[in-house]
Amino acid sequence: MLAHGGPQPRVAPGGWRDAVLKRVVVAQVTKPYFQSQEIVWKDSVYPERIGIDVLDEELDVAGRDLGDAAAEALRLSANKQGSAVLLSGVAALAHFATELPVVADPAQFDLNAVTVISHGGAESAIAQILTRREQSKIRKAMLNGATEFSCALCGKILPARFIRAAHIKRRAHASRDERLHMANIMPACLLGCDELFEHGYVYVTSTGTVALGGNHSTTPDLVEAAKALDGLIVTIYGPQREPYFAWHRNNIA
Repeated sequence: MLAHGGPQPRVAPGGWRDAVLKRVVVAQVTKPYFQSQEIVWKDSVYPERIGIDVLDEELDVAGRDLGDAAAEALRLSANKQGSAVLLSGVAALAHFATELPVVADPAQFDLNAVTVISHGGAESAIAQILTRREQSKIRKAMLNGATEFSCALCGKILPARFIRAAHIKRRAHASRDERLHMANIMPACLLGCDELFEHGYVYVTSTGTVALGGNHSTTPDLVEAAKALDGLIVTIYGPQREPYFAWHRNNIA
């Protein structure tokens, strides 16, 4: 957990409980200490490194939302020129993930607009709560308060609870930016379209129509369900989504 823009750290223990930190970043170490000459920042090489993946990033975070232990650890770190203060377990991370509210984008959401959700995530057990918060933000931005929504594949208008904000390029294979890019999100219904697409029984062609995939390990009823989508026009298809649909065609379907 990294923090920036906190108050005066030379206060009594627990003094940061009601403090507000301008920026908090939660990251997971993905690679231990190593050296590299690859230039990342323009001012210097900085050869001594670790690999990290950003799980979450929030602005104007209260110390009480981090939990007393994490807030105190950050205060101690600030008194040691930013040196790490180790805490056992992941209690601070879980507390942080559950205490902070999920805020939907108030702007009108356009399925064909180039939009990126401001949040982070990773495919680790530690990040499960943070991932759910990310998904909640994406879903709220997609629905924008609508109680009914149209499935991108079958076109049926259904109650919002039957529509999933599905990643076109699988989340596990997407980069952090791709996971948050709304062009990689497709409204897919729970009546079957989401699973048919997820497992490659159908895909979206380069001309924006649904086609049958090459997955033949199935039953006659499932084939019939997939055939019902064959040839339908995908109204959200466009140049911003094509790279993601192409990945799905080439790697899943």
